[in-house]
Amino acid sequence: MAAEIHSRPQSSRPVLLSKIEGHQDAVTAALLIPKEDGVITASEDRTIRVWLKRDSGQYWPSIYHTMASPCSAMAYHHDSRRIFVGQDNGAVMEFHVSEDFNKMNFIKTYPAHQNRVSAIIFSLATEWVISTGHDKCVSWMCTRSGNMLGRHFFTSWASCLQYDFDTQYAFVGDYSGQITLLKLEQNTCSVITTLKGHEGASDNSIIMWDIGGRKGRTLLLQGHHDKVQSLCYLQLTRQLVSCSSDGGIAVWNMDVSREEAPQWLESDSCQKCEQPFFWNIKQMWDTKTLGLRQHHCRKCGQAVCGKCSSKRSSYPVMGFEFQVRVCDSCYDSIKDEDRTSLATFHEGKHNISHMSMDIARGLMVTCGTDRIVKIWDMTPVVGCSLATGFSPH
Repeated sequence: MAAEIHSRPQSSRPVLLSKIEGHQDAVTAALLIPKEDGVITASEDRTIRVWLKRDSGQYWPSIYHTMASPCSAMAYHHDSRRIFVGQDNGAVMEFHVSEDFNKMNFIKTYPAHQNRVSAIIFSLATEWVISTGHDKCVSWMCTRSGNMLGRHFFTSWASCLQYDFDTQYAFVGDYSGQITLLKLEQNTCSVITTLKGHEGASDNSIIMWDIGGRKGRTLLLQGHHDKVQSLCYLQLTRQLVSCSSDGGIAVWNMDVSREEAPQWLESDSCQKCEQPFFWNIKQMWDTKTLGLRQHHCRKCGQAVCGKCSSKRSSYPVMGFEFQVRVCDSCYDSIKDEDRTSLATFHEGKHNISHMSMDIARGLMVTCGTDRIVKIWDMTPVVGCSLATGFSPH
């Protein structure tokens, strides 16, 4: 597959190609059909729909299937044309789509969870359907027999899932903000490690973890104003695309040397002026002064008072695209060129609860609680298109 890289101006924006409307409730998942002008959607209105682009340029449903329970998650495997749909009642249902995408046959039901399914991944090599749910577990079931192979429980709702097909490692995020790395086996699993860095399930932040390097290095990215819902990393151009609930679409340049955000230091007094914090009763008594509130400089991590951290600055190389609190000495050390943004931000102009990309064609599809599905040409933003012979239009 040959790659063609295009340099494009920073002001380029995603191009809205199509809007698909018709669902009666929130659209929980939308997936582009590879090599086809088609989209598969799942919704809280209990329907699965396959939309194909007609000669008129409009998308019309070629398949409309009603489920017993609201649809909460979906996975599609194009080579085998298998669709797996997670439901609010905890079940995962498998379907097979015809070659012309005009018919869908029911295969089987997997009793994977006791509560709402939050994410699904299908592995053809192992014939596993792996899923997470609000019953606080990840499960993996055999698609040949339909049997449960294993389960692992967490302390909070399991909210998101990624899977490395080569190593059989599963990455499960939960509502406490923790990510658990599991090695899945045929009938058991082992916990490799847990990653802790998020403040709950929706701190509006992105963290890139260095797993292979084993140095515990993390890169913090803060540029969204609301809950980050979906991510896609583009290996070819070393860019990260992220979408948030408020419709924000961010494209992060990861082909630069970034700095790791510091750990916040703890102290009983300001590490700049040495004034006591309000819990430091002894120093307050000895110096006959009132205690101050503790803050932290985002650049150096030191514990400082409000007077010593009165200034704000962005610092994109550390992931802070917004203006954040910095101590006075760090503020003075930041040059104008250090404030140059390392990401571009765009408006999706609708609530985004799910996003997926067809990287080969530079296409992105977004959907959300406003019941609208949008298809975007992302090539003006991500700066690349793969020469596959497929037109994004």
